[in-house]
Amino acid sequence: MTNRRHLRRLAALVAVLAGLCLTASAQESAPDAASQKSDTPIVLDRVIAIVNGDVLLESDVHEEMRLAALQPITVPAGQNTELNAAQRLIRRALILQQMKAQQQINYSVSDAEVKKSLEELRTQLPACRQLNCATHEGWEKFLKQNGLTEEEAEQRWRQRMEILKFIDARFGAGIRISRQDIQNYYQKAVVPAFEKMKERPPTLQSTQSRIREVLVQQQVNSMLRDWLQSLRDQGSVQILDPKFGQSTSEDEDTGGGA
Repeated sequence: MTNRRHLRRLAALVAVLAGLCLTASAQESAPDAASQKSDTPIVLDRVIAIVNGDVLLESDVHEEMRLAALQPITVPAGQNTELNAAQRLIRRALILQQMKAQQQINYSVSDAEVKKSLEELRTQLPACRQLNCATHEGWEKFLKQNGLTEEEAEQRWRQRMEILKFIDARFGAGIRISRQDIQNYYQKAVVPAFEKMKERPPTLQSTQSRIREVLVQQQVNSMLRDWLQSLRDQGSVQILDPKFGQSTSEDEDTGGGA
């Protein structure tokens, strides 16, 4: 997915440059013909934002909307908009840049950790439970319904785990989540959510690691929000299309877009 994204960016930039060259050439040799063709739009993958030199494309936004299906806490359909997806991308880009800069924090995860975490996710996502994603056939059906591939799911989940590990190391060192906190969240949030869908809830034991992530994230959100805003103030976030937000962004934080 990373290579494809790089190729899309390269292709978009090459297409823009090629279009400029062709337009200039046409205007020099046949201005009337160039004028007649100028009314015909050429649809390209558009650059919607530049985050400290990193280019974000409109196709990245659409990809982010597809990958939202992998969120442990499902993004409601009405909230999975282009604007919210773009803001998640910007936050994630800022965090990934800091992860590269702060190499002293070890945020890498092993293949075994990714596999184990994905297997847990496949038993916990409501849509996955309905499709029996614990089986290979059910997981394939879920991916197909959401326009995803196995490679995309694994790469996104690895990146999410790395971001959460980085955030935990950066902000969560002093945060302590008790077993009682986990049990309270399970009873007040997890169980009612599955009962509402008339589904049997997963066990506390199988969900406690994910619940801990949620509780830690809730506590670091305030710190993370301030940190991300300081990064935006220090750096350069230029949004080129107003429908994707404002360059001065006062967007709502959702855990760094992890």
